[in-house]
Amino acid sequence: MTGVITRGGVLAALPSDHLDELMVLAREVSFPVGTRIIDEGSRADRFWVIRSGSVALDIHVPGRRPAMVEEIGAGELLGWSWLLPPRHWHLGAETQSLVWVYEFDGGAVRALCRKEPELGMALAIEVADAIAQRLMASRTRLLDLYGPNGSGPAW
Repeated sequence: MTGVITRGGVLAALPSDHLDELMVLAREVSFPVGTRIIDEGSRADRFWVIRSGSVALDIHVPGRRPAMVEEIGAGELLGWSWLLPPRHWHLGAETQSLVWVYEFDGGAVRALCRKEPELGMALAIEVADAIAQRLMASRTRLLDLYGPNGSGPAW
């Protein structure tokens, strides 16, 4: 069940015993192409690890269509807002293809992390990494769309 995750996915850094504990909470789910999985601002009570397919992350831009900031795929974390109060989504997400995921209940995972602090710390580090990547992708995309020429990162 954990092949995508253990081959370099977002949870690959977890020790195998902790990964096994976490995967007990997983539920396999699929979403057809064009499915809106997350609406920015709505309640965040779960997260997903993508097994296959791709999901576009977007951000609300007042007076315009949502701006796509990043496309994520196999092994990547979809949703981190379940971990931190106020537990509302910071980005939207829509499938770009048929997507298969492992779905996790955020409350159940938070309870497991309180019981297993080592797992909690490892998971928090992975979530922090995903947050940092999404922040940079959002910043870069918004500068591309709305910033003056040459205002993006110089790398």
